[in-house]
Amino acid sequence: MKKNSPKTKELNYFTKEQELTRKAIRDVIKKEVLPFIDEWEEAGEFPKALYTLFGDLGFLGISYPEEMGGSGGDVFDMIVMCEEMMRSGSGGFAAGIGSLNIALPPIVKKGTAEQKERFVRPVLEGRRIAALGITEPSGGSDVANLQTTAIKDGGCYIVNGSKTFITSGIRADQLTCAVRTGKPGAHGISFLVIEKETPGYSVSQGLKKTGWWASDTAEIFFDNCRVPAENLIGEENGGFYTIMENFQMERLQLSVMANITAQLALEEAANYTKERMAFGKPLQAFQVTRHKLVDMATLVEVSREFTYRVASKMNTGLNQVKEISMAKNFACGVSDRVTYDAVQLFGGYGYMRGHLVERLYRDNRILSIGGGTTEIMKEIISKLL
Repeated sequence: MKKNSPKTKELNYFTKEQELTRKAIRDVIKKEVLPFIDEWEEAGEFPKALYTLFGDLGFLGISYPEEMGGSGGDVFDMIVMCEEMMRSGSGGFAAGIGSLNIALPPIVKKGTAEQKERFVRPVLEGRRIAALGITEPSGGSDVANLQTTAIKDGGCYIVNGSKTFITSGIRADQLTCAVRTGKPGAHGISFLVIEKETPGYSVSQGLKKTGWWASDTAEIFFDNCRVPAENLIGEENGGFYTIMENFQMERLQLSVMANITAQLALEEAANYTKERMAFGKPLQAFQVTRHKLVDMATLVEVSREFTYRVASKMNTGLNQVKEISMAKNFACGVSDRVTYDAVQLFGGYGYMRGHLVERLYRDNRILSIGGGTTEIMKEIISKLL
């Protein structure tokens, strides 16, 4: 064996520039969000002015092309943004600020130059709020059978139907909406951008949720809404495949959210068990506590590494439909386990409002449902094995 063999370089998924971006976002979250997040959770919303602030700082434009008003960057820039938003300790805040990241990609990928100028740039600047409308009261995961109709009438589509569980649904100025323009099934679906001021467009009261309190969630109704034909994104009846493509990045974001949820729960539990006394000594003095923390930390580390690995392949353009479905299921399973164990380590205090682990436990539950349920992920994986 050679004495001067080269050292193995540590694998680092993030560039120095991305770490600087991380620090900048973290500093803003620490100053502008963390002092107020408990208040916003109770209020069920955060100030709309944060969209403008984050737009002015270039945060909303992270990973979007500069020619559309974005800040540039790749998948790992998006991960940095997602992770640091989640460091607020509120999945609802992160989901509300981040609703553009599921609403804009179809327009970015399939839209015309004029559509991008109208519907992308103002959102990245924080002047408009964008939401995605796919889920309907009659069904969530069965996207191919959505019922909202859009019938062509001259230079407009007449839209009737409804969408539900829409993140940022109350505040959204525009909805990237999946509609049925053709025959039943996957091949009859299109995307329209429907603006809030359209006659016949109405929004429910905010839906009360188990978690994600700081995000507004609503049902949206369409009663003979006349939507200009120029608001059609991509080809008519070609929307289903755009939805499937959009889901992959959404599932990556949910994997990241699950990993950070678990990481925060681990950190809270580790700190608490150093201070909490039982039988005359800290909880961490007991082997059972230390081993539980080890198991939690191991799961978080493995899940994060797998997610980053899949993201790295996605970043190069590789098809990762199977792998990102696995990553989402694994990350959500880890977050389920770690948030549960964190509450257990806190004991009664973990069940009390005002403790972060209580919120993390509630916020975590939606992650294995949104973007495709665990069961749907398994169906996708099984077909690709």
